[in-house]
Amino acid sequence: MKKKKVLILSASIGTGHTQAARAIEEYLRQVPGQCEVEHVDFLSNDFLSIDNLVKETYIKILDVFPMLYDLMYYSSQGYKKGMMVKTMVAWGLKRRMMRVITERKPDIIVFTHPFPAAAAALLKRQHRIAIPLVAVITDFAIHQFWIYQQMDLYCVAASQIKDLLIRQHIDWQKIIVSGIPIRNTFQQERWQLETGCRRERNILIMGGGLGMGSIKQSLALLDQLDNVDSFTVVAGYNADLYDQVSQMRSELRHTVYVYGYTNRISSLMVHATLLVTKPGALTCTEAATVQVPMVLYSPIPGQEEANATYMQKKGCARWVKHSEELVSTVSELMTNPEELRHMSQASVACHRYGAQIVGKQILQMLQLEEAADIANMGFAECSDTRA
Repeated sequence: MKKKKVLILSASIGTGHTQAARAIEEYLRQVPGQCEVEHVDFLSNDFLSIDNLVKETYIKILDVFPMLYDLMYYSSQGYKKGMMVKTMVAWGLKRRMMRVITERKPDIIVFTHPFPAAAAALLKRQHRIAIPLVAVITDFAIHQFWIYQQMDLYCVAASQIKDLLIRQHIDWQKIIVSGIPIRNTFQQERWQLETGCRRERNILIMGGGLGMGSIKQSLALLDQLDNVDSFTVVAGYNADLYDQVSQMRSELRHTVYVYGYTNRISSLMVHATLLVTKPGALTCTEAATVQVPMVLYSPIPGQEEANATYMQKKGCARWVKHSEELVSTVSELMTNPEELRHMSQASVACHRYGAQIVGKQILQMLQLEEAADIANMGFAECSDTRA
């Protein structure tokens, strides 16, 4: 019997959506003989394409005009305003979505970003496709961009997201609390605080895969502290940031290790004393899984503020809102090992095996689809016999 095909669609706007998609892909590929898996970045890199224009505009707004993004985020949260923006995105991307479906011929589609989900939901609403659609929400907040009655399953980060979806008239039976999918490497090591001469007092500073947030400013401010031995900075794909931090090192008091995009994030987290990062949901989930204490700074308005609120409420992170608070909070934590251990232990409450939970749901849906196909074939055979 032909294997069922799972198509996972992410969008290269930030790396969290892509990493969550890779985590689901990684799990499904480990299940022998069950299905064929393909992961596609839905937004192309063609310079003149509409989807690339959407992507580049979105990233530029996040990086250069965060207050404008703040206004856009909250102004589109109302039902009517949200519908208008969703409709524009869906119509702009639906032709590309139809082309992807025609070429790949999936049996089920999984979304880790709302833009391709919008286009697929429109096609389903127009009865042009009938494929099961799965939405994997990679934030601790919900936005109107994710609300579609045409989704067959929602996989969400936490129980309050399920409650918010139900308030938006999504059937509760279509929602599971899976946690955010992360790759298996983050399940393999755990942070432990070693004191004395056995461990370098290192602060890891990150801004997601795009190297966004106030990374240079944070490094310069924290370089004032005497209770730190070294810093590790991850610039991600931000080549300008990598060069700027590299040049800064000669002017700073402390040793600074600089990385571009790297697959060693789990190891860097395990060996850091403290993580300072903007609160991307995937980074926070990875850190909570590794159990490294976090200080959250410079969130993108909207969903990352919700992420920071969630992590602080859980007790595994501190959210600081201005530079003076950043310095004082980091200084306090670096001299308080018991509080660091308490934050590390609190992160256990945030831990779910997201990729496995989502992957098993997908496999179950494929089995149901296969059973329905067999039943339909049987019905057709009976009809032929009666004829």
